Amino acid sequence: MAEWIDVAPETDIGPGKRRVVETEIGPIAVFNLEGELYAIADVCTHDGGELASGRCEGDQIICPRHGARFCIRDGRALTPPAFENIETFPVRIESGLIQIDIDD
Repeated sequence: MAEWIDVAPETDIGPGKRRVVETEIGPIAVFNLEGELYAIADVCTHDGGELASGRCEGDQIICPRHGARFCIRDGRALTPPAFENIETFPVRIESGLIQIDIDD
């Protein structure tokens, strides 16, 4: 069953913006890519460090430590040193709030 949690008002994360929310399952980064919202675990599968402070290029987040690239849309690991995908989470807007489903 879904477990939707509030992240922020939908106006707070405009195009090109991101926000990290602490959850019971760990930090999750929410990105607005050209008006579409995506949520990924804020953990690099290469070394366990955070990702959200990294540079974005298109729909890719670049790990700030070792340069691994991940697709924000589907969590795919795109370049070494990361080989494992990162977890993604469903996102919706409900009553003006951005929400993510943290139930696995």
